[in-house]
Amino acid sequence: MEEANQTGMIHFHFRPFSRLPEVQVLIFVTFLGMYLVSITGNLSIFLTIWMNRCLHTPMYFFLANLAALEVFYSSTIVPLTLASVLSTESTLISLPGCGTQMFFFIFLGSVDCILLAVMAYDRFVAICHPLRYTLIMSWRVCVQLAVGSLVLGFALALQLTVLIFRLPFCSSKEISLFYCDVLPVMRLACADTHVHEVTLFAVSVIVLTIPSLLITLSYVFIVAAILKMRSAEGRHKAFSTCSSHLTVVLLQYGCTSVIYLCPSSRYSPDRGQVVSVVYTFVTPVLNPLIYSMRSRELKEALKRAMMRFLVL
Repeated sequence: MEEANQTGMIHFHFRPFSRLPEVQVLIFVTFLGMYLVSITGNLSIFLTIWMNRCLHTPMYFFLANLAALEVFYSSTIVPLTLASVLSTESTLISLPGCGTQMFFFIFLGSVDCILLAVMAYDRFVAICHPLRYTLIMSWRVCVQLAVGSLVLGFALALQLTVLIFRLPFCSSKEISLFYCDVLPVMRLACADTHVHEVTLFAVSVIVLTIPSLLITLSYVFIVAAILKMRSAEGRHKAFSTCSSHLTVVLLQYGCTSVIYLCPSSRYSPDRGQVVSVVYTFVTPVLNPLIYSMRSRELKEALKRAMMRFLVL
């Protein structure tokens, strides 16, 4: 019991991807390349939207917020992961350090999911109520929705992180993942975690289930409105602006739902490792590519910015 109470002395270490040096180097180079592509792509989208007044619309405002979130989200996980992969010994992380990483992971991930639901609502208003779009989606409303997403994500992350790190941890142990996620850390506790599992499920419902239902409802109305359009060009443009968002939604919600909406008793560390690589490395790389390829205005703005950069 004395050891369990000395939580300040507790250190965790992450499960290595491989014990073979050659494989570790290959993983490091792959992850570093994906991280650099992700940071470059998302920063390019954010700066391009910020510098082009023609892109100062609600849709691109939310996209710029999403790109900024992806930069911070990746940076919360990847640097320590790269250091862990490259290290020949186990990379230790203190209890406060683990709690900090977990808080920002939950906070940024939650805001990301909520913001995707806000973007679906924006597309619903734009396509189903085009004449009232500027009135409904005023800049004041857009800012309120963005700030509301941040506040809700912050509150949920703070509550869940504090609850989990009030648990007693007996000694330094291995986290069955490459970062401090909720389920792997909760499994290291020396106490009953039933209440914590229920809280995690409740948070997952708020962050994943409710937004996904709102997104689905929005797209039911969007598809119905698109099918009623007489102009083939109008239908194509509407589908084009929605398809990129829907692709990102499927990637984000599909991966996270596999982990957080399943019973904790069915959690598999190996499956968690694979799925976590997808939504911490792959998804942040694909998001800017998906949006830049499907949005003609953004694609042209990025080309102009690239041409100016090459001229300089």
